[in-house]
Formats: sequence, C-alpha cells, structure tokens
Amino acid sequence: MIAIRNIDFSIAGRPLFEGASATIPLGHKVGVVGRNGTGKTTLFRLIRGELHLDGGEIEVGRGLRLGGVAQEAPGTELSLLQTVLDADEERAALLRESETSEDPLRIAEAQERLVAIESHTAEARASAILRGLGFDAEAQARPCSEYSGGWRMRVALAAVLFSRPDILLLDEPTNYLDLEGSIWLENFLATCAATVIVISHDRGLLNRAVNHILHLDRKKLTLYGGGYDQFEEVRRLKMEQTAAAAEKRAKARAHMQSFVDRFRAKASKAKQAQSRIKMLEKMTPIEFQADSDVSPFSFPSPAELPPPLMQAEKAVLGYNGRAVLRDLNFRIDQDDRIALLGANGQGKSTLAKLISGRLPPMEGGWRCSRGMKVGFFAQHQLDELVPGETPIQHVQRLLPDAPQGRLRAILARGGIGGDIAANPVDRLSGGQKARLLMLLAAWDAPHVLVLDEPTNHLDIESREALAQALAEYEGAVILISHDPHLVEAVADRLWLVKDGRVRAYDGDMEDYRRLLLSERGGGGRLASQAEKREAKEAKAAEKAAAKEAARPRRSQAELRRALAPLKAEVAKCEERIAKLEAMRRKIDARLMAPGFYMNAPADEAEALQRKRAEIEAAVLRAEDLWAAAQERLDAEESAA
Repeated sequence: MIAIRNIDFSIAGRPLFEGASATIPLGHKVGVVGRNGTGKTTLFRLIRGELHLDGGEIEVGRGLRLGGVAQEAPGTELSLLQTVLDADEERAALLRESETSEDPLRIAEAQERLVAIESHTAEARASAILRGLGFDAEAQARPCSEYSGGWRMRVALAAVLFSRPDILLLDEPTNYLDLEGSIWLENFLATCAATVIVISHDRGLLNRAVNHILHLDRKKLTLYGGGYDQFEEVRRLKMEQTAAAAEKRAKARAHMQSFVDRFRAKASKAKQAQSRIKMLEKMTPIEFQADSDVSPFSFPSPAELPPPLMQAEKAVLGYNGRAVLRDLNFRIDQDDRIALLGANGQGKSTLAKLISGRLPPMEGGWRCSRGMKVGFFAQHQLDELVPGETPIQHVQRLLPDAPQGRLRAILARGGIGGDIAANPVDRLSGGQKARLLMLLAAWDAPHVLVLDEPTNHLDIESREALAQALAEYEGAVILISHDPHLVEAVADRLWLVKDGRVRAYDGDMEDYRRLLLSERGGGGRLASQAEKREAKEAKAAEKAAAKEAARPRRSQAELRRALAPLKAEVAKCEERIAKLEAMRRKIDARLMAPGFYMNAPADEAEALQRKRAEIEAAVLRAEDLWAAAQERLDAEESAA
C-alpha cells in the first residue's frame, strides 16, 4: 500500500501540494492525470524519496520494491536480452553465487530460490517482453550501444517490466513507443500482478490498463474508481452539482444581504437584520472554480483543388540507393483522413517525407496537383526552434512585412496567447512548443497536413482539442500516432506499412489491436481458449444431432408440461443474476465515490472489496447455472 497523508511541497516558492492525501491499495492499477505542470512527475519523485516533503508523509508498505524506468537508457556492449535479464538483481546474484560459492549448502539454497522465482523461464519472459516492445530475435542479440536514445528507452522499460517490482511507477511510458508497442503495453499492464501507477495522457491506456484514476488538481489528490471515461463522467457530474450548489448559496446570500441593506437602519427591523447578518457569517460561499478552458487549435481552410492532390504509381522510396518501400500505388484526395500503421522502422516516416515533399521517389511515378501546399509536423522539429527567439519572431520570419497585430492573431489562432507569444521558446513547455510548430506548419492554409507523432507533449484536454480541430479542417490529414484514441477520432482510412509495402487495412483499430496482441504474444492464451470453446461447441452439436435423430416426437401438451419447470428455472436464474448485479453496482458506486479511499475507514474499504469479489464469484456461478438451464430448455424446444 502507498499512503499519502496531508503532504505539502513547493518548488521555488510555488506550492504544488497543500494538504494532499490519497491511499493506493496493493493490486490497484492507477492512472495519474492532471494538467501539465501540476506536479505529477514530482509526486513520483516524492514517493521514491528523491525529494523531501515540506510537510506530511508518504508511507510505502515495508519490504515492497518500487520499479521505474531509469532516466538514462543503457548504452553498454551487452545484448538487449542480457541487459533485460540483468535487471532481475536477485536472480543475477543467485546465479553468481551458485557458480562461485564453495559451500554446498549455500549452493543448494541458491538453486532452490532460483526454482522458486522461476529462473528457468527468465530468458523466455525477457524475450517476450522485448518482442512486445518491437525487438525481434535478431535485434535482441545486438548490443545496446547500437541503438539510439528512443530505442534504448524501450530497453529500459523492458528491463523494469521484467524485474517484476511490487509497485511499478511509469511516467508517460508510451512517449517513446510506437502505436504497436503502446497497444502491447496496455495489455501487459492490465494483466500483470504488480501495483501499477502510471502518468499518462493516453486516453486508451487510461481506459483499458487501469481501474482507478488519481486526479491531481489545485494541489489536491482525489482517487476515483474506474477508467478515464468513468472518471470524466463522475467529475463532470460532481462539478455540475457543485456549480448548482454554489449558485443556490450565492442567491440565498444575496437575498439576505439585500434584506440587511434595506432594514439595517430601521428600528422595527433591526433585530431581524442582525439575525440575518449572523446567518450570513455562517453561510460561507461555496468555492467553485471551473476547469480553465483549453486553448483551441485552429487550421485555416485551404482553397479547393481538383482531385487527386497526389498520386503514386509503382513508386520506390529509399535512401542512398537502398529501397525502403516498393511498389507504392495510391492517391490522396482533399477529404482524406489517413492514419499510417506499422512498427517503428517499417517506413512510416519515409512515406510521410514523400507526401510532404521532403523525399523524392527513387523510381516510379509521382504526381502532385499544381498549387498544392503541404504542412508537415514532426517531433524532431522541436529541436529546430531557435533558442532565445520568441514565437512572434518565428512567425515574423515567415511574414516579414506583417504588422504585429496580424502576427499575434495568427499565434492566438493556434492557442498561443499574448503572455506566451513574447517569451523565448526555450522557456516554453513541450506542449507550447508543439502548438507553435503546428501553427508554423499550417499558417498558409495547406491542402495536406502531415502529422508525425503530434501528441507527445500534449495533455488529454489538448489532444481532444487537436482531434476537434482536425475534424473541422477542410484539407487532407496524414497521421502517424501512438495514441489509438486520436487515430480512432481522426482517421477514416488506415494504411499498413509493413515489409516494404503500403496497403489499405480493412479492419478498424480494435481489429488491429487484436492482430498485434496475437502476433506479439498478448493474445495467444485467448486464442487457444477460443479454439477449445469452438471444439467443445462442435462436439456438443454432434451429440445433440445424434439425440435428435433417435428421439420420438411428443404432443404439444407433453411438450408444455416438460418445458414449464425448465422455463421457471431459467427465470429464477435470471432474477438471481439481476439481484447480484444490482448489489455489485451499489458497491461499485461506493468504491468509485470521489475521496472514498481517503475518507472511509480502512476496514470498510477492505470489506467492500472482499464483498465485491464474493459477488463477482456468485455472478459467475449464477451465469453458469443459467447457461446450463437455458441449454436444457433449448434442447427440449428443439425436440418439439
């Protein structure tokens, strides 16, 4: 368990936490959310003991191991697989001891412990994690030093996942993953045994991989049950109720104040006025502060051009005479919304460079509409901003003769207000820099927007604002993103870039998720269960057919008499399931109530969790009984 009790903490005189409290029981999967700059990463550093509290305390259960991704990714000559294996320090120490110790008893104890921690499966487990994060068998054998920083961070993530800590602290783990790795990680976190606390702006991960949301807002912490969608709905209702109560209290105070102002000096009403003054003192206003509005994105509408905007015919793409993509045949029209799927290294960015005019084809045909403009955004462009220069100066470079008013209007359209426009870019947050880059890419109303990982530095609210702006944009969108929610919200066509080819993907994102999990080891168990279920159903069908052939026909009266008790049994089972589900919903409502884990007695939370588990088991038993009864009823009816 992690218990956070009334903590206070400030950085450079700016308070991040004031009397904040939360309790995270073992086994919970918790997503930490809050606007950028509120202190989410600082909270992790406080939990790890890297920073000292100004007040309060954070208690981590005795003996529990904390795990997190190292800030510096490994760059040694060790292979990726060995680097991950070495992350399990206990296993590595036991192996060394069993090989070097001269004490037979100690060697036996070490070997016994190695069996207990399943050391014999370690290599297979480490390899499976690396494969899930995008490293095939050949890549796993290469040294870490051959990989760039982003790929090394994947190795660091694989290492901490393999080490199996009791509490896993992950800060934006999908930022250095591709879409395929993000989907695999979602599944891993949802099914692993550790307590997981993850800072993320990935709405899909927060809905599928966690079962609680820890919200950091106005220097306080509030734990909500459920995923992000449930948190958002509960919080919306809470804010509406608070706003209504605040308005009602304000009206009551205004009414009393009006009475006091009118009759304070009137002798006949002086006593009543004094009474209302005392009531006003007790009736303090209800504090209510709505969420600050997220600055919108806005992309100017391009002039319409005849289709197609661009078309490839048997084109070949590559670098220095080496082909990366072959036999490209596609067209892009102005109303297209296309997301590029495929693992890192397959050629998505290469294709994006062709579409944006940054890389000509090596061979084949490539035609673009005359007058067509393309806007291009990629994360690496953050490093291309000029330190010391302001956003106004960056826009002025594009429009040297434009007045200051127009420059500020262009910046405001991209969500960069006057307080930010005059700051040097090296003082801007990652999200503000990303907004500036998108504005620079789209300032002249391009017909095609190519966005390569546009959301790494955007919080959830800003991602929603971006999706809304892209929906309203009247040009074509080519999107590469590790955020499945953004892909689902923006794209109406999916292209799969794989094995040197680009082809249309006919399924949706859920189909692609299932495909990836089966390919990377996340769906094998489910697939085998499905095969067993299909075989069982086929066998049952054969038996039913044999019984049907041998069974004599009965009269309608005989059939009604035979069906009556079976129908009653089915109805009884359905009633039982409904009652159990109602009880479960009631407990869930209590557990999901904001502040429950902070305010409720510890034994009540434990009792409710235990009761819910009992109800869950009872529901499963009741559903089995219902299925058996329904099967008997169906068999009797089919015999009619």
